[in-house]
Parts: sequence; C-alpha cells; structure tokens
Amino acid sequence: MRTIDIYIIKKFLGTFFFTLVLLIFIVIVFDISEKIDDFLRHDAPVNAIIFEYYLNFVPYFINLFSYLLTFIAVIFFTSRMASDSEIIAILSSGISFRRMLFPYFISAVVLGLLSFILANFIIPYTNRSMFAFEKQYINDPKEFTDQNIHKQISPGTFIYLENFNIHNKTGWKFSLEKFDGRTLIYKLNGERLEWDSLRLRWQISNFYYRRMNGMEESITKGMKLDTVLPFKPADFTEDIEEVKIMNYFMLRDHIKDKELRGDRDVIKYKVKKYERIAFPFATLILTLIGVSVSSRKVRGGIGFHLGLGLALTFIYILFMQIFTVFATFGDLPPLIAVWIPNIIFSFIAFFLYRIAPK
Repeated sequence: MRTIDIYIIKKFLGTFFFTLVLLIFIVIVFDISEKIDDFLRHDAPVNAIIFEYYLNFVPYFINLFSYLLTFIAVIFFTSRMASDSEIIAILSSGISFRRMLFPYFISAVVLGLLSFILANFIIPYTNRSMFAFEKQYINDPKEFTDQNIHKQISPGTFIYLENFNIHNKTGWKFSLEKFDGRTLIYKLNGERLEWDSLRLRWQISNFYYRRMNGMEESITKGMKLDTVLPFKPADFTEDIEEVKIMNYFMLRDHIKDKELRGDRDVIKYKVKKYERIAFPFATLILTLIGVSVSSRKVRGGIGFHLGLGLALTFIYILFMQIFTVFATFGDLPPLIAVWIPNIIFSFIAFFLYRIAPK
C-alpha cells in the first residue's frame, strides 16, 4: 500500500468519525431537550439516563446515519483535496483515477462491514436496554391488534378472533379449525376467550366443538372449557420496535413464524431484514458517487459539492421511503423494493464515474 493510499484512508476515516462525533453530541443535546420533561416526570436516575439510554443510543445512531455520513465525509475531504489541487497532483503523477479509488473503497468496505455487524449483531443487544428504559421512563411503544384476527398457529390449524383486548387478555367470537389436507376434521367455537394467568391456560366460555370422522360427526357443548392452546396473549400484540432487538438469525426465524401464522405485517419485517443487507452496500455506491462528484475543481468549491451531495442524499432517502411504502402496502416484493434505490444509484454512480476528470 502506497503512502497516498494511507493518506486518503486517514482522511476518509478521520473525517467520518470526526463528523460522527460532532453529530452525536448535537443529536444528544436536542434529544435531552426534547425528553427532559419525561425524565423529570418519571424520576429517571442520571446513571440510567447515561448508561442505559444514551450509551446504547450511540451504536444505533452510528448505524442509522453511517452511509449518509460516509457520503458527506467523502465529499467534504475530497473537495478540499480538489480545491488544494491535490487530485490534480495525484493524477499527474501517473496514478489513474481508478487506482486512486482503491483507498476509498478500502475505507468504504470497512465502514460497510461495520454497519452490517452493528445492524445484525450488536445493536439488537444494545437496543434492549435502551427500549427497556424508554418503556419505563418515556413511553410504551406497543400497538394492539384490533379486529378480525386470523392466524395459523400450527400447520393445518387456524384460529379466528373478532377482537382481542390485551389489557384484560380477553377475546370475543373465537374459533379454532383443524384441517387434514383440505378436509376439516375439528372445529371449536366459543363466545369468549380469556387467559388464566395463574394456571397459564385459556378458558373458553359458551363453547361447542365438532369432530368430523368421514361421514360421522359429533358435537359437544358446554359453558366453560379450560384448555392449553399453542399461543399466548403476547401473540396478539405487536411491538413496533421489536425488530430492532432481533439479530439477523432471530429476525429470520421470526419471519418464518409470522409466515406460518399468516400475519399480514410480515412484509415490514422482511423489509427490515433486507435493509440490513442493502444499506451497507449503499456505502460503496455513495462513496463512488461522492468521489466522482467532488474530485473536479470548480468555482463553487466545497459549498457546491456539499450542496450537490446533499441533494443526491435527499433523493436517495426519498427513493428508499417510496419503495418501502410500495413493498409494505403494495404488491412490490420486499427484496426488490429495498434494492431498487441501490440499483438506480449504481447507474448514477457509473455515469458520474465515466464523466469524472481523469
């Protein structure tokens, strides 16, 4: 590795982490000013605020903005190099533009791997303490399913509830159906379903069930039925932040369980899963765009390059949001939706690379 490679890598990583530290302090100050009333109202201890919340907030924040900060860092220090005629000196010394990109991509790969490891294996554990703090001292991020709940609780076994109240753990208009292939062999209906937290079982009121065996059928009715069923009240609640405390393997298994139960919100979990892989690749793409845009010496200098870079960044974020909505509420497959912004910006990066000064 040449001296120029080490020089660019130091510039790249140094600018990235310096910008990151400044932004972290700014965000923490604004976050404290926003949540200070909650901290005081719930008597949150200072050590819990520092070590349980903000110390675990830092890795989450780093990963959330890593690819955008990478883009800004590349544009900032490359523009400085171009303004000081360092880029011209590098190219005039016989080093090709393609060869000059080598240290940039080394740094981008390091930051991309860091983002991948943080998102899939480190942040899910740090988020647990942070979210536990939020639930205790700030808010409770749970939302509850409302009406017409359909789930598959095991292969061939389906349940239905007209509604379920998580506060008293009670559901109404309950039915359970079991199929052998396409043939219905068992059906249980109940007016009310209630969770017995002491005995950890369900109690069904005003029930009747039918058993089918070929042409034979038996019907049993009763007022109350205590039974063990393969689901719990927590299965009817949805924590909108729970995906952030799952590592890659936990998220993959959770998606399989949701697909088995036929949950309608499985799409958003698939989107999160694919985002954890696609976003680190965005670091490479945005690095190439940043170098191609900012390596040209222009009259506007750093200001022009930063303005253009921020415009491309906002467009990239807009594309991500648009295609995520298409995947969540439309028919666009999640894998394709997550990768479309990267594919589009790959073509933009290639075009800017072709017209960059060499």
